[in-house]
Amino acid sequence: MNTHVKITQSEPADLSRRSFLVGSAAAGLALGYSAVPGLLGADQAFAATSSFDPSVWYSIAPDGIVTITCGKADMGQHIASTMAQIICEELGASWKDMRVQLASNDPKFNDPVLGAQITGGSWSTMMNFDAMSRAGAAGRIALTEAAAAAMGVQAGDLVVRDSTITNPKSKKSMTFAEIVKSGKATKTFTPDELKAIKLKSPDQYTMIGVAVPQLDIPSKTNGTAKYGIDVMLPGMVHGALVTPPVRYGATVKSVDDSAAKKVPGFIKAVTLDDKTGTTTGWVVAVANTYANAKKAAAALKVDYDGGPNAKLSSQSLFDEAKRLQGLSDSGQFFVKDGDPAAALGTAAKVLEAEYTTNINIHAPMEPMNATAEFKGDILHIYSGNQFATRSGAIAAGAAGIDPKFVVMHQMWLGGGFGRRLDADMMVPAVQAAKAVGKPVKVIFTRENDMTMDFSRPLTYQKIKAGVDGDGKLVALSHDVVSAWPTQRWGIPDFLSPSVDKKGPLDAFTVNGADFFYTVPNHYVRAIKNEMAHNATPSGQLRSVAPGWTFWAIESMIDEIAAAAGKDPAQFRIELLDGKGDNAGGAQRLRNTLLAAMGLAGYGTKQLPKGEGMGVACVSSQERKTASWTACVAHVAVAPSGEVKVKKLTVATDVGTQVNPDGIRAQVEGAALWGMSLALLEKATLKDGGIEQTNFDTYTPLRMSQLPEVAVTVIANGEPATGVGEPAVTVVAPAIGNAVFNASGARVRGLPITAEAVKAAMKA
Repeated sequence: MNTHVKITQSEPADLSRRSFLVGSAAAGLALGYSAVPGLLGADQAFAATSSFDPSVWYSIAPDGIVTITCGKADMGQHIASTMAQIICEELGASWKDMRVQLASNDPKFNDPVLGAQITGGSWSTMMNFDAMSRAGAAGRIALTEAAAAAMGVQAGDLVVRDSTITNPKSKKSMTFAEIVKSGKATKTFTPDELKAIKLKSPDQYTMIGVAVPQLDIPSKTNGTAKYGIDVMLPGMVHGALVTPPVRYGATVKSVDDSAAKKVPGFIKAVTLDDKTGTTTGWVVAVANTYANAKKAAAALKVDYDGGPNAKLSSQSLFDEAKRLQGLSDSGQFFVKDGDPAAALGTAAKVLEAEYTTNINIHAPMEPMNATAEFKGDILHIYSGNQFATRSGAIAAGAAGIDPKFVVMHQMWLGGGFGRRLDADMMVPAVQAAKAVGKPVKVIFTRENDMTMDFSRPLTYQKIKAGVDGDGKLVALSHDVVSAWPTQRWGIPDFLSPSVDKKGPLDAFTVNGADFFYTVPNHYVRAIKNEMAHNATPSGQLRSVAPGWTFWAIESMIDEIAAAAGKDPAQFRIELLDGKGDNAGGAQRLRNTLLAAMGLAGYGTKQLPKGEGMGVACVSSQERKTASWTACVAHVAVAPSGEVKVKKLTVATDVGTQVNPDGIRAQVEGAALWGMSLALLEKATLKDGGIEQTNFDTYTPLRMSQLPEVAVTVIANGEPATGVGEPAVTVVAPAIGNAVFNASGARVRGLPITAEAVKAAMKA
C-alpha cells in the first residue's frame, strides 16, 4: 500500500523513593475506580450490572453497545480504536456498536504481559493482539452458546456477524442486545480455556485490515473528549510553577511571597518536598485562577542553591562521555561475539568514527498538567500518562501515602511521545492540594515544559570496523555512552543482565546495536554517563535508543561500503544473509529494504549534481520485538551546505495490519519526526540549565519544510508489529548517507546543520 503526502493519609513504614517506584497498587481496594471520558463522557461507570462482561477489557450493554476499556494511553495514535478493532473481529460485532474508554489504575487492568500499565516501545498492538483476540472470541462463543440454547440448535449451526447471531437454515436470529437482555450469556473461561480457543486465520478476517473510522475522532473534534488540561472540579484552584535555573539538583533556600500576596486570588506558595526525587527546587504558586496563579508565580522571589550541576554544560557532558569511553574497564557488554580486537588486528582495512546526538525535547502540544484532589483518605489524580503503575506510585510518594490509596483518572493525551512516562506534573498538584486542602490543577507553561523535560539524552558513540581483502565486514566494536533513562525509574525488571556478568545495564540505551547483520566479531559496550544522568535526568523519547544507535550503525555501514568500493544498499543485502540467530529477521529486513529501493527508484535514475539518495534499514525497537523498516532519502545539498529533503520513501513490514490508515499515519508522522531530529532539533545545557525555552529557540520541523513522503506497507500475516516509532530511527541515517552521496560530506553528528555539511565538504 502506498501513500504520498506533502507534507491516601496513614504513614506507611517505608517512604523511600525505591518503595514508591517498585511497589505500586498491587492490592485492590474498593476505591470507586471509574472510567475516564471517551465517547461515553466523563466518569461513566465501566459497566451496568445488567451488562455482559466477557472480559475485563470490554462489556456489552443491554442495548448492544460494546464498550472497550483500553489499558493503554491514547495520545493520538488511536490505540483504543485498535484494541476495539481486534476485539470486534473475533467478537463479530458491528463497528457502529463499538465504543472506547480508558482504564484507571485499578490493578485488574495491569498488562497481562508486562505486569504494568505502560504505553511505549511500539509494544501495544504486538503484545496485546493475541489477548484481545481471545477476549473477543470468548465473548462470541458465550453469546453463540446462549443463542443456540434459546433457538434449540447447536452452536456450530450459527453464524455471527454485525452484532447478530443467525441460523442460516431457519433464518432465525438474535442480536447481541437480545441475548444480553435475556441474561443467558453466562459462560466463563479459564486461562487454559482461553489459550485453547482457535482464532481466525488471516484469510477469515472481515475487520482486521480494514480502514474503519477511528472511534475517538468524533469526540476529539466535537470537544467532548476530555484531556487533562480540560479537567474542572468543584472548588478547584490553580497552581503555577516557579522552576529553578538548574535542571536538576537545585534546592530552595528561601521564598519571598510579599509581592505575590498583592495578586488577587493568591492563596499560598508551596515549596515542594519531593521524597520521590522526581523534582528538585520547585515552588508552586496557588491562586483562584490560572491567570492569577501565573501572576503570583512571576511575583515570587525565590533564592536557590544551584546544587552540584550548576556549572555543567553540553560540552561538559560530551567531554565526560569521551573520557569514559577511553577507559578500558568502563561500562558493561550488551553484545560480545567473537574477538573484534584480534580481527581488527588482521583486517585489510580498519575504519574508526565517532557519532554524536544532542539533547532533544518532547514538547507535546498539550503541556504537562495534573489535577489532584483528596477525598478523605483517597487521592484522586486526573492526568494523561503513559505509565499508570509508576505514576500512581510517584503520586503516592509525593503525598506520603500508600499507593493503594491513589486513584488515577486516565485522560486523553494531547501528545505523549514518551514524555508522559514520567509523573513530575503530578508532584506539584499533589503537594499543593495537600497544602491548601482543595483540588489543585497545575499546568506547565511551555517554558516549564521545555526546561524541565525528561529529554532524550545526549549521546557519544565510537565504532571501529574492519574489512578483509574482499571488502567483507569481519569485525565491529561499538561503544555507546549516555545517561540511562530506564535505570532512573528504579524498576529492576526494566534492566537487562550484561553478557559479561558485571551487573544490570539499561538496554534501552543500546537496543538496535544488536543488529541483524551477520558480523562474526561484534562487541557492543553500554557505558553510563553518570554526569549526564544526574544533570539532565533523561527520559524516553519516541524511538528510544534506536534513535541514536541506528544513526551510528547505519552511517558506519555506509562508510564501510564506500571504503570497500561497494554500493551501500547491496552491501547491506549481503550482510543480511540470515545466518545463525539472524534467521528470519534478516530476511524480513532485506525485503523492506528492497521494497523501499524499488518504490524510490534507487539506482535506476541519474540525479542532478548536488542531489543524492541514501539508504538505511532498521529492526526497531528491541530485537525480540522488532519492526522491520527501511528508508530511502532523496536530498539536495546546496554549496552553502544547506540540506533540502526532497522525498522520503519508507517501507515497513507490520506482519498483520489492523487499520491501514492508522498505520500509514503513524509511519508518516514517525518519518517526519525522524527528519526533524535529523536536521533541526537541538537543546543545549549551559550552567546546568536547558537554554531553549520555547519554539523560537527549539525549532522542530515546520509544515513549510515537509518533503514528499511515500510509504509502502508489507502485511504478510505474521504477528502484528509496532509502527509508532521505527520510522523515526531510520530517517536520520538515510538522510546523512544521502548527503554524502550528494556532496561527499560525511556528517557524524545530529542535527545535521548547514555549517557541519559545509565544513565536511571542505575536509
